[in-house]
Amino acid sequence: MIKMIRFGLIAFIGATFLGVSSTAFADETCMSPYMAKIVGQEDFVYVWTLGEEGLGDEQDKLVTIDVNPNSPMYGKVINTLSVGGRNEAHHSGFSDDRRFLWAGGLDSNKIFIFDVHTDPAKPQLHKTIDSFVKKSGGVVGPHTFYALAGRMMITGLSNNADHGGRTALVEYSNKGEYIATHWNPTDEDLRGATKSGKYADGYGYDVRVLPRRNAMFTSSFTGWTNYMMDFGTMLGDGEAMKRFGNTVVKWDLHTRKPQKVLDVPGAPLEIRCAWQPNHNYCFTTTALTSQIWLIYEDEDGEWQSKAVADIGDPSKVPLPVDISITSDDNGLWVQTFMDGKTRYFDISDPFNPKQTYEKEIGSQLNMISQSWDGKRAYFTSSLLDNWDKKGEADEQFFKSYTWDGEKLNLEFEVDFKAEKLGSAHQMRFGAYGLYGMKRPYEAKEETAKEDAATEDAASGDVASID
Repeated sequence: MIKMIRFGLIAFIGATFLGVSSTAFADETCMSPYMAKIVGQEDFVYVWTLGEEGLGDEQDKLVTIDVNPNSPMYGKVINTLSVGGRNEAHHSGFSDDRRFLWAGGLDSNKIFIFDVHTDPAKPQLHKTIDSFVKKSGGVVGPHTFYALAGRMMITGLSNNADHGGRTALVEYSNKGEYIATHWNPTDEDLRGATKSGKYADGYGYDVRVLPRRNAMFTSSFTGWTNYMMDFGTMLGDGEAMKRFGNTVVKWDLHTRKPQKVLDVPGAPLEIRCAWQPNHNYCFTTTALTSQIWLIYEDEDGEWQSKAVADIGDPSKVPLPVDISITSDDNGLWVQTFMDGKTRYFDISDPFNPKQTYEKEIGSQLNMISQSWDGKRAYFTSSLLDNWDKKGEADEQFFKSYTWDGEKLNLEFEVDFKAEKLGSAHQMRFGAYGLYGMKRPYEAKEETAKEDAATEDAASGDVASID
């Protein structure tokens, strides 16, 4: 299979809180259930962006794009905040109160914490953590930033001993203080977990939780040596292609102890868990084997893994990357990097996903963020600096679409190359209403109406005196 792969590749509506507890859901359907959600129109998309050599200031940066159609700045980049240097900007995530956005560098191991609540249109750098490797006991490559209650759980991709895939979860407080490191189970040290199949590799990538089942899940990718290597060079290196994860681990959410190691061969990446209260399952996709996998609780209360669908033509290795589940658990968007396509699967029967739609977004494609109501979907292009395509095929973009249930309709796009911003990677949503603020342009309209009403009343008084 590896040989085939190598050769094949060459809680708001606007400003209104709907009475939903702040620990109910998230805005994007892929985020933590410990957070408030935006169920209507988001105001901003924050794009964590890789600096490109020879482009603009060459630095990693947080780019803020106005995405509210009622705003006079709709479709425009309204703010950029560079952090200094190129860190291999990758993923980001909000704290549970959504006041701060944490973002990491896979190469520098720095963590940047942005204040997004003081002025949602203009985030500020609040704090930089440069002690991640030392504090964690050798974890390298801070990847996923996932909010728990009063905590930030961070997945690592590697370690500083051999820069391979053995890694851990690292837990911080919302204030940015290190709490604990939770190493992934391996054949040498299962840490109390049950090995259910062939693998216990200790690799890491994503993390998601199902609090109602006291369950936490982690997936597995590859270590620093691979993800910082040139893509073509890696594909031609037989030993490098062996260094990918093949597992999803089920953890006890409360104790942070691994309980069961599930075989999911082929580098399972993003995990997306169902939202409905009786749906005890999650999905992931395997980058190297182009399959959708279901992680589910069986009738006996045991967690299992099962391949349930192919993505495109697996023999051509389209390289599935990001995925997003709809809030009703009926649909799954799957992005494939190599052919630049997004595919929509009907997952109303989670054991039998059916593709019902596909569209080419660009020459390469990585991330998706969709609105809670499913009416809007945003896409970005960059995977990793050394893995992105070369030359003209290295399109770097942010694209905004609406979804009418049958097809995607392009609303606007931002060319990150033309704007000299860099390589667009992960997105997060922002909204004034999360912090009890009115949109400035709406506040001005209200003030103007009040002033006009006051003038009309004053004119009436003068007329009655006459």
